[in-house]
Amino acid sequence: MSRKVVRLTVDHLARLPDPVRTCLFWELDPVRRSRVRPEEAAEEKEAWLSEVLREWGSCGRVVLVDDEVAGLAVYAPEAFLPGAAGFPTAPVSPDAILLATVYVDPARTGGGLGRLLVQGMARDLIGRGGVSAVEAFGHRTRRGVAQCTVPADFLGSVGFKTQRPHPTTPRMRMDLRTALTWREEVESALERLVGAVRPAPKPVRPPTPSRVSGSVPRASQD
Repeated sequence: MSRKVVRLTVDHLARLPDPVRTCLFWELDPVRRSRVRPEEAAEEKEAWLSEVLREWGSCGRVVLVDDEVAGLAVYAPEAFLPGAAGFPTAPVSPDAILLATVYVDPARTGGGLGRLLVQGMARDLIGRGGVSAVEAFGHRTRRGVAQCTVPADFLGSVGFKTQRPHPTTPRMRMDLRTALTWREEVESALERLVGAVRPAPKPVRPPTPSRVSGSVPRASQD
């Protein structure tokens, strides 16, 4: 079974199930969202993604399992996600990018795909530079906004800490400097491990003087 994380594109949206493919909770404010007919939702979401890709760049990661879409993460500056304004723990910190959605196919939960998506997001943002942290509105309830947010327990398990507490929708934060340090430590540990198991180089033997059978080198006549 092969697993890989790639950039989110418009083509990936069509391969996602409802309501993930058509959910506009984050992408539109409540007034605009109420004006979108159900049959227009998928097209509206594609338009939103195209706009963000054009104006800000990559805003999501998709995990593929044997080339099938098994999950996605969507993140962007809060200005592109007006749905965030409705949370009691808003707004997001000025130095942070908002992680809006983490979805994993229910048939594939428990396999670490969510963690792969968060790691892919962190690598993307670290590589861009200029971003200090990622924040997300977690949920601690199965009702209401639970379908629109990421479980707080999951966020805590992948490195997020509570930034602003709330009984049901805490705002949580992951410092990318911490993620970068963790990545460097892992890479350093791998290098040490490889060095420990790599065979030591054989000692170099001094060159053997060439000999002609039955002869002895003559002393110089000078």
